[in-house]
Amino acid sequence: MTRKRLSVVVTRKLPEAVETRMRELFEVRINEDDHPMSEAELAEAIRTADVLVPTVTDRIGQKLLAQAGEQLKLIANYGAGFDHIDVETARARGILVSNTPGVLTEDTADMTMALILAVPRRLAEGIELMQSGKWEGWTPTAIMGHRIWGKRLGIVGMGRIGQAVARRARAFGLQIHYHNRRRLHESIEESLEATYWESLDQMLARMDIVSVNCPHTPGTFHLLSARRLALMKKSAYIVNTARGEIIDENALTRMLVKGELAGAGLDVFEHEPGVNPRLMGLPNVVLLPHMASATFEGRLEMGEKVIINIKTFADGHRPPDQVLPSML
Repeated sequence: MTRKRLSVVVTRKLPEAVETRMRELFEVRINEDDHPMSEAELAEAIRTADVLVPTVTDRIGQKLLAQAGEQLKLIANYGAGFDHIDVETARARGILVSNTPGVLTEDTADMTMALILAVPRRLAEGIELMQSGKWEGWTPTAIMGHRIWGKRLGIVGMGRIGQAVARRARAFGLQIHYHNRRRLHESIEESLEATYWESLDQMLARMDIVSVNCPHTPGTFHLLSARRLALMKKSAYIVNTARGEIIDENALTRMLVKGELAGAGLDVFEHEPGVNPRLMGLPNVVLLPHMASATFEGRLEMGEKVIINIKTFADGHRPPDQVLPSML
C-alpha cells in the first residue's frame, strides 16, 4: 500500500532545483508569482496543508494559527530566523517548527564585513560621484573616510554569525569586543582575541564600530534603544545585518540626522519593506535590501535543509532543525 504523500504549501518562490526536488517528494503548492501572501491566503494554506514552508515575509501569529487544520503538524521555515512565527502557540497546538540554521553564517558575515568597510570609507558616496559623472579627478582631500585598522569593533551577539564576523574583522586589524547572553568558552575568546563585556552599556560607550548580530526575540526588541544609542561616541558607526527590530530605528534616524553618530550600514529595517524616509537621503548611511544572506549557494542549502526537515518528519522522526523552547 502506497503511503499518502504530504501536502506542502510553500509561500514564496524558491530556487528551481529546490522546488523540483520538493515536487518529487511531496504534493507541493508553490506561490508561482512570488507575491507576499495575504493573511487570508496563509489561513487557507494552514487549513489544508500538512506542512507549511513560510519565509521571513510571512507573519504566522496566534490569530492565524488558531485557524490551522488538525492535519498541520509542521512549519518548516525557509530561513534561520523564526521571530515571525509564534512558536509557543504552534507548540501548544501540537505543531512543530523547524528552521535552517548555519547555512547563512558565512554569507551574512561577508556582508557585515562589507558594510563595516563601506560606511567609514564612504564607498556609497564614491559610487554616487562616479555614476553622476561629477568626478573631476583625484585631489588630496576628496572623499576622505576613516581607517578601520586598530579600531574597536563591538559585536552584539556572539553566535555563529558574530564569531564569523570576528574572524574577518581580526584580519582587517580591528580589536574584537563582544556582548552576549552567555560568555564564550575561554578557548574561543583566545582564538578570536575577543574581549567580553558583561555590560552592553559600557561596551557601547567605548566602541568605534558596533555590529548587531543577535537574533530578534522579545528580549532583544529595541535592545539598542534610544538610551543605549545615546551612549555611543559621536564618531562611532553602527552596522545591522540581523533584524531591524533590534534597533529603535526612529531614534537611530534622529541621531544620524543630527550628526550624533558618524554613520550606519543597514541591511534590515524595523518595518520592512518600509524604510524610514529620512534615512534615504543621508550620505553617511548605506542601505541594502535585506540581502546579506542572498547567495545562490546559501539559498540552495536552505532549501536542502527544509527538505531534510520535512522528510525526517514524514519518516516519523523529529526534524533535525526543530526550534526548541531553549532557543526562544
